[in-house]
Amino acid sequence: MGGKHVAVLMGGFSSERPVSLSSGKACANALESEGFQVTRIDAGRDVSQRLADLKPDVVFNALHGPFGEDGTIQGILEYLEIPYTHSGVLASALAMDKSRAKKVADGAGIPVADSRVMSRFAILGEHPMRPPYVVKPVREGSSFGVVIVKEGQAHPPQIIASSEWRYGDEVMVERYIHGRELTCGVMGDKALGVTEIVPQGHSFYDYDSKYAEGGSKHVIPAKISPNLYQKIQILALRAHQAIGCRGVSRSDFRYDDRFSEEGELIWLEINTQPGMTPTSLVPEMAAHAGYSFGEFLRWMVEDASCLR
Repeated sequence: MGGKHVAVLMGGFSSERPVSLSSGKACANALESEGFQVTRIDAGRDVSQRLADLKPDVVFNALHGPFGEDGTIQGILEYLEIPYTHSGVLASALAMDKSRAKKVADGAGIPVADSRVMSRFAILGEHPMRPPYVVKPVREGSSFGVVIVKEGQAHPPQIIASSEWRYGDEVMVERYIHGRELTCGVMGDKALGVTEIVPQGHSFYDYDSKYAEGGSKHVIPAKISPNLYQKIQILALRAHQAIGCRGVSRSDFRYDDRFSEEGELIWLEINTQPGMTPTSLVPEMAAHAGYSFGEFLRWMVEDASCLR
């Protein structure tokens, strides 16, 4: 595959544009070091025509958020018949819809938290469930719009129904899970290592703790029991397969061990377009499994296809 022409899609016009630019630049540089001919494309509304004119051998999709990981760009690439990395149209759309993805995961025997989907305006009057709970946009990534309602809070969060809210009118209200933040990547048909994410100076793994320097600490392998470690790997692979993902994905979990040694493990969501800088979670997991950043990206390019 060395020498093949790879178009790296980055940037775009979602809220996650800065993250995508960072991922895309890191991937483009590493792929050039691996011997690929690389064209960097900041994906705008003309991306279909640009790709049709360019005719690359493979598209490396480094887009994040709506359009880039919800099945839209995947559909364009299927129409153009250009092989691409990561998941296909259906799995991308399904994973981006947190509520529907949870239903599929639940049906596959993966533990999920109680939740309901509702209009953001219906939350104004009274709590939709007993606090603590979390309100999150149904179709966003990078923790954009996530609001935690703490135990004892008198009123629902007013920001949800305000004019400042820009994440859609449909939200998911989910039981808040106390405990540790654990995540596990999948590469093809095998689970990678389990990482514990420890936010530094943040109450949860929000946008700043994900992307700001020093915002979080990644512990890999996570310091948990061997049985729990293996269970998380099994569930991450099961979610990847149940939702129909291809290439690379990452499943996020919460683990509450306050009341028993066994604890409660809950699957939160799956990310079909995880961050792709050398210090992002999944590349770190790949490094833990013995892959350099360049080798990991080469595997992704070689795995690219249509009809994913």
